[in-house]
Amino acid sequence: MQKYPIAIAALLVIVLWSSCRKDLEYAPSAGNLEFSKDTVFLDTLFTNIGSTTYTLKIYNRNRDDLLIPTIRLAQGQNSKYRLNVDGIAGKEFQNIPILAQDSIFIFIETTFDISGTGELEFLYTGAIQFDSGDFLQEVQLVTLVKDAVFLYPKTLSNGTKETLVLGLNATGTEIKVEGFLLEDDQLHFTNEKPYVIYGYAAVPDARQLVIDAGARVHFHKDSGIIVQEGGSLGVNGELSTDQELLEKEVVFQGDRLSADFSTIPGQWGTIWLSAGSIDNTIDHLTLKNATVGLLVEGDGQLNSPTLTLKNTQIYNSGSINLWAKTAYVTAENLVLGNAGTSSLYCNLGGKYSFVHSTIANFWTNGFRDGTALKLDNFNPTTAENRLSADLVKADFTNCIIDGNKFLELALKSNEANTFEYSFTNCMLKFKDDSGQFDEDPLYDFENTLRYDQVLLNQYADFFKTDSNNFRTGNASAAKGNADLNTALLVPFDILGNDRTGIPDIGAYQIGPDN
Repeated sequence: MQKYPIAIAALLVIVLWSSCRKDLEYAPSAGNLEFSKDTVFLDTLFTNIGSTTYTLKIYNRNRDDLLIPTIRLAQGQNSKYRLNVDGIAGKEFQNIPILAQDSIFIFIETTFDISGTGELEFLYTGAIQFDSGDFLQEVQLVTLVKDAVFLYPKTLSNGTKETLVLGLNATGTEIKVEGFLLEDDQLHFTNEKPYVIYGYAAVPDARQLVIDAGARVHFHKDSGIIVQEGGSLGVNGELSTDQELLEKEVVFQGDRLSADFSTIPGQWGTIWLSAGSIDNTIDHLTLKNATVGLLVEGDGQLNSPTLTLKNTQIYNSGSINLWAKTAYVTAENLVLGNAGTSSLYCNLGGKYSFVHSTIANFWTNGFRDGTALKLDNFNPTTAENRLSADLVKADFTNCIIDGNKFLELALKSNEANTFEYSFTNCMLKFKDDSGQFDEDPLYDFENTLRYDQVLLNQYADFFKTDSNNFRTGNASAAKGNADLNTALLVPFDILGNDRTGIPDIGAYQIGPDN
């Protein structure tokens, strides 16, 4: 009576053994692999700087398990590409299995030294080869490598990096940041090669950093430029004919050049114009993807502009695009786009004039606590340590203040210091449906001394807010509603279009094709 259970057990062993044997039987690939792409473009990278990791997926569409005899780089061990095949790093692999109707990943990176080529740009290519002979299949690899000028802090004898002292904290301890003073032969950035900055590059007292039209400056994580007391920054961009290439603009951005990083905010630190820096001028600059785009600290005297801004766009900052503290700033044809908190923050008083500027915050990368524009005359810290200063003036003429929140203007006065501001021929978004600010005199839009010819909560008809394209269309309330006398002082818009006929509000004049 026990022979049947024994027979059944034996049969189960045979079945299971057969199944295991079948799982271990792989058919050799016969040139029938499929790939997620036939060419992997590793985008652009700087010489001797490692690329982002790219992914290739290999598919086995067959009903049989396959064994790939070899996966290798075409140049073998001499290749500047690096592979990781299904979790194993190397440049050549043998007998790689893929189960039926399954897939594996290959991860690809590269680092290339362009110096041996004698070129400023070099197209480096390679290939991943699968199998050989009649069954050979290839996926091409393409990388554009650029030469660059690298600026970075020295490594000291104890292994630490060179630092700059920013000031003292509340306990008197020095606040330091990795950085270095620019030497005299480093104070002129040309358009011959891109510049890549690690740490903070400081412009010392009595020196000016001059940046030519067409220059490209890239910043590593937690890096930027600091203009120290007595120092100066001159950005001398020019109008570009190609608004995609921006060939004559100066561009500040991060050092990750792949398309995946083109719109990621907060990739680098800031351009910091310290208190006491003088005669800072910026013309035709595009600054993007910083933490704070421009941090401008005034000396408190307000006798001459700390910063003069023209034909500039700053957007996609992780926190604030332009943060001015007790500063004197004049701006025309300025675009301050999307930012994680505020597009423009005039903090702790100061003196400001913004003409034909577009201040628009349509941030979609998460919750945004701030307004597009914020003005105050005190530092909102604890009451015991609160600093304050006069807001001598904050004049906005022919400007757009807009965004994707109901309230895009914040005015905060301590009622002790001067708080002077005005909006003339501006478009302003302030939808206080709850009536929260009805009794607040700061938001009395009937007061023509503060709000003259203001268009409240009107449609701007921006081109594409999610990509910071704040040109306006024919349906915009900005059309034809700017003050002509002011427009005559700034006769051309940020794109070089004449606005002296019937001027439009904002940095852009609406063209006939809009």
